[in-house]
Amino acid sequence: MEPRNQTAILEFLLLELTDDPALQPMIFSLFLSMYLVTVLGNLLIILAVNSDPRLHTPMYFFLSNLSFTDTCLSTGTIPKMLVNIHSQSYSISYTGCLSQVFFVLFFLVSENCLLTAMAYDPYVAICHPLMYTIIVNPSHCVMLVPNSLFISIVDALLHTLEVLKLSFCTDL
Repeated sequence: MEPRNQTAILEFLLLELTDDPALQPMIFSLFLSMYLVTVLGNLLIILAVNSDPRLHTPMYFFLSNLSFTDTCLSTGTIPKMLVNIHSQSYSISYTGCLSQVFFVLFFLVSENCLLTAMAYDPYVAICHPLMYTIIVNPSHCVMLVPNSLFISIVDALLHTLEVLKLSFCTDL
């Protein structure tokens, strides 16, 4: 068996967006405003879909879930970046990094599954118009969301477990 480095990694150092300290407040403001616009826009979509009974259709049901997933995806990465920019501390713990990898993968795969489910609605409407109400019924649509979450959890967990196998110690 070949000798291996047994040093434990406690944190990762992240690259700065810029070395110029004068640009840091502008970058912080830019990312904070983009984050707030994203969160507020998605919350308005969710509120509009849930409050108007005319929008209780399969496409808007999936749009509401997609907005929620997008909000969670943004919340999984941007706040840590804002804290790092504000505090001038450019590091993330090993467990924090793995958690962030898991949640980013989970919400990205979940968004892709929801977009696929959203594409299924017009496909059935165009290709099978007489069977639309039978195929795309509310119980079928509600079951597609937990299925996409299950697929997302399995995929994100598998990829995160594969990252655990990697060695991050190198000779400098």
